[in-house]
Amino acid sequence: MYYSENDINNLPHLYKINLINSCSGYKSANLIGTKSNENIENVAVFSSVTHIGSSPAMFGFFMRPTTVTRNTYNNIKSTGKYTINHIHESIIEDAHHTSAKYGASISEFDVTSLSAEYKDGFLAPFVKGAPLQLAMEFVEEYPIKANATILVIGKIVGLYINDDLIENDGFVNLSKAGIAAINGLDGYAIPNSRIRFGYQRPKPMEITI
Repeated sequence: MYYSENDINNLPHLYKINLINSCSGYKSANLIGTKSNENIENVAVFSSVTHIGSSPAMFGFFMRPTTVTRNTYNNIKSTGKYTINHIHESIIEDAHHTSAKYGASISEFDVTSLSAEYKDGFLAPFVKGAPLQLAMEFVEEYPIKANATILVIGKIVGLYINDDLIENDGFVNLSKAGIAAINGLDGYAIPNSRIRFGYQRPKPMEITI
């Protein structure tokens, strides 16, 4: 199967977004929790969370165009606080339902079986039971002119991990907790961690004369 750029541009809308979203491969499956200035909690699924750097510890995620109301974005910009929570096998269906477009006055915690919890006085809600939870503070954003999306960057100010997931060298073994990954927009998988390769160095080169 071959698609030219022109072919892609002329595909039916839903077919096109399924095709292109799936092409990028498996992505992280996260719930981002926020709270508005009116104390209304919000939680929404994102598949674009990515590592930006470790020192300082920063993650980024992509926000779709704000031509329509984006409660997560509005809450982050107004409070500067949010949480990132890993989706695990037992909450996939409810986590995915948070992609439905509810109004700003409705909390997704109220229309799913997901529960909010608060830790150490942090303003934004965590998802109760998530094996890995990150307290995040907004740092900066970068508008992507080509398609009006926004790269939102935050720093980690708190990190909560189930004890049994951390290996001796600091590696977080997500497969032990049944953490999900997303293929495309709505395909969920539970990966298994099979093998790790150590830090790689160049192989010695034979010099011939």
